Amino acid sequence: QVQLVESGGGLVQPGGSLRLSCAASGQTFSRYAMGWFRQAPGKERGLVAAISRSAVSIIYADSVKGRFTISRDNAKNTVYLQMNSLKPEDTAVYYCAGVLGPGAYRESGAYNYWGQGTQVTVSS
Repeated sequence: QVQLVESGGGLVQPGGSLRLSCAASGQTFSRYAMGWFRQAPGKERGLVAAISRSAVSIIYADSVKGRFTISRDNAKNTVYLQMNSLKPEDTAVYYCAGVLGPGAYRESGAYNYWGQGTQVTVSS
């Protein structure tokens, strides 16, 4: 079992950057595939990016390709989401998720561990 805690959200102007972090408890983080999802008011939760346990496989939502980068540090039990060139439409609650498995998974239903979420607001 793993517990996930996100940090790094906040208010940023359009064009700015933020880095989200997700710290995982436990000693088996390296066995978990990880993902970042987001949910805006009135919208469904959707994938932002996902990374396999060895970081060999990485997937992004089309809307963030070229602007966001997911990475992980298994020695620090942490997964990151670097967000650049932020737009107002990136405003959402961002969630970290994890599941035991070898791949990178696009569907939220594939994940069974979730953080509490961190708010990202992009506004001038």
